[in-house]
Amino acid sequence: MGEQMQALVFDGPAADAATTRVATVDRPAPGPGQVAIAVQYAGINFKDVMARRGDPGYAPTWPHIPGLEVAGEVIAVGAEVKHAGPGDRVVALTNAGGLAEVAIADAGLVAPFPDGLDPAVAAVVPGALTTAELLVHDYARIQAHDVIAVHSASGAVGAAIAPLARLVGDVTLIGIVGSTARLESALQAGYDSAHVRDAGLVDSVRHAVPGGVDVVFDPQGTASLDADLEILRPAGRIILFGNAGGGELGQLPATGRLYGGNAAVGGFSLAALSASDPARVRGAIARVVDHLAAGRLAVHPIVLDGLTAAPEAHQRLATGTGAGKYVVRLR
Repeated sequence: MGEQMQALVFDGPAADAATTRVATVDRPAPGPGQVAIAVQYAGINFKDVMARRGDPGYAPTWPHIPGLEVAGEVIAVGAEVKHAGPGDRVVALTNAGGLAEVAIADAGLVAPFPDGLDPAVAAVVPGALTTAELLVHDYARIQAHDVIAVHSASGAVGAAIAPLARLVGDVTLIGIVGSTARLESALQAGYDSAHVRDAGLVDSVRHAVPGGVDVVFDPQGTASLDADLEILRPAGRIILFGNAGGGELGQLPATGRLYGGNAAVGGFSLAALSASDPARVRGAIARVVDHLAAGRLAVHPIVLDGLTAAPEAHQRLATGTGAGKYVVRLR
């Protein structure tokens, strides 16, 4: 038996923490092009919840170790790794396996962070912040004076989009949330106005921005596409980047409707992009680290002690009762 470690494990799909446990498992070793990281802090993300409930594609096998982002120290590298070595302080997009004492990451998805940056803050970079950076700059190509509508504006990605979009210049930010209880959180995140995702959403947004919006960021799957199209101005675009509800995705709008509205609908997946274009993802991670180190961007994660605190945090995300960004301290 090789060296062992503690990890958070999902034994099977569940709507709550019934199949979640902290377990002793074999410590992984890096393969070619990979690094092993002694995890100091690991982020908690909604993707963990999607894996836990058994959404297709998130937990390919059971048991499953969740956790898509970590900060820590490289302790070993596999063959062909050139830009990272033992002792380096790094952040990494792991996509899975991060909620463990040792995590494996592809070397192309690892970036250093400076001594002056709190590792608890660094740990939240690869997930929501990098997603927001890529959405704002690489995919929507936000420009000054754009009007941007963001669903789940009080969530981790939504709260990250607002300050990153502000760095572009003078933009108008329209926050969309699932309940009135989240309106204040969206405003505190930096949105100019906040609106509830209900039957009155289109009228509410149109009242705030009569000309419509240039970009809609929507992590709700296809459930809100009709409303998204209604609030677009000509040449507007919708970027779908998740399926928070977990239900079956519906059909995209008919091409005739897109022609008639001069509208575009696109999709984004951080996990898919990390496989097809890791250099782009690593570049975004490095930019966010630089923003944080330079003080252009600030985040204030809620630090939880130990893996035993993770199941409750996951459940808060699952039920919509959590507030803020959670990270787990492992050492």
